[in-house]
Amino acid sequence: MKIAFVGKGGSGKTTLSSLFIRHLAAARVPVIAIDADINQHLAAALGLDEHADSAPPAMGAQLPLIKEYLRGTNPRIASAETMIKTTPPGAGSRLLRVGDDNPVFDACARTVPLDDGEARLMATGPFTESDLGVACYHSKVGAVELCLNHLVDGREEFIVVDMTAGSDSFASGMFTRFDMTFLVAEPTRKGTAVYRQYKEYARDFGVALRVVGNKVQGPDDLAFLRDEVGEDLLVTFGHSEWVRAMEKGRPPRFDTLEVTNRQALRVLHETADAAYASRDWERYTRQMVHFHLKNAESWGNARTGADLAAQVDPAFTLDERSAASRQPA
Repeated sequence: MKIAFVGKGGSGKTTLSSLFIRHLAAARVPVIAIDADINQHLAAALGLDEHADSAPPAMGAQLPLIKEYLRGTNPRIASAETMIKTTPPGAGSRLLRVGDDNPVFDACARTVPLDDGEARLMATGPFTESDLGVACYHSKVGAVELCLNHLVDGREEFIVVDMTAGSDSFASGMFTRFDMTFLVAEPTRKGTAVYRQYKEYARDFGVALRVVGNKVQGPDDLAFLRDEVGEDLLVTFGHSEWVRAMEKGRPPRFDTLEVTNRQALRVLHETADAAYASRDWERYTRQMVHFHLKNAESWGNARTGADLAAQVDPAFTLDERSAASRQPA
């Protein structure tokens, strides 16, 4: 199940995505955590020293390796250089599975030990001083989008992505790559404005969206969120001494998280799991192709010198069977 956490900057989406990852790990569910935010804080929220050698390398720096591995023997892709972030898989492409060992995970993922389990952590890499004036952060996120396009996951496998803040998530087609999107909103006008903007953009693409209220301190905050987002409000999180200790770099054992917040995490898990019944691989593949053709026409063809529309394999649908039946050696 592919899950995104989105929201206004400072809403707490990184904190809540890290709590959800810890919850999944404690439930012994295989989980890949991806930090796709311009501010790279997920590793620290999962307990890693920001300067530790165990931190994952930037996925963007591994893009040539990722492209070369994923194209496999796909005859529609002449070279890794002609692949862009939206290139879809086809017959002969190599696909990724959550529990697999492969060169992409070997190069980009690091195993993070947690109290009652573990997670694989991947990260786009930070926007550095050398990028100022010459690079767009969304080009770094392209490695994540390419991997998601080639990733096949089952019901009891989770990919949790901490997305970049606000409407920046719509700068690529990656917002359609998820079974469930949790929008973290504070009980403020700014917090709920992001929700309205996100829902408007996502409406035409069938994005499953639920709101997670954060920093909810009482009945007035809850009533405000219900008035602003209606039935899309799924659950709320309140004050947490556990989170405060975690943010100081001294997290207690996860099983000491407040009962109400543990219950809220179970609601997220149940909601994400229930989304499996609505999974539509054909629509997923169509949307992938839609954004690829759009990017090919607007900039990809000119940049690569190739007709990238020819990369689309009309007979291919990405699904759970394709990982077993079409994987090259």
